[in-house]
Amino acid sequence: MLTLTDSAVKAVSRFVAGAASPVEGLRISVTGGGCSGFQYGIKLEAAAAPEDTVIDSGGVKVIVDPASLPMVEGMVVDFVDSLEGSGFKFTNPNAKNNCSCGKSFSA
Repeated sequence: MLTLTDSAVKAVSRFVAGAASPVEGLRISVTGGGCSGFQYGIKLEAAAAPEDTVIDSGGVKVIVDPASLPMVEGMVVDFVDSLEGSGFKFTNPNAKNNCSCGKSFSA
């Protein structure tokens, strides 16, 4: 199961509250690219597709497409806010190698 930390739940809830249009949840996807072979995609989504998996994590709906689901199984998503910058951090047990940017990985 994919989970969001309390910090990530708070951040997503802020983004949803400030969205210009209705949001069903947070879409997390994996696509080819990045410096390690795969990269994470994250965006607010108006509606899940029928083939998507919807996971409730701390009251936030996380939407994952069928192709990405096996690659994010067991992943923990955190939101870090520091002097060096803020953003989502992915801890993925399926990743064999992670890029130093933290946004791409190899499986």
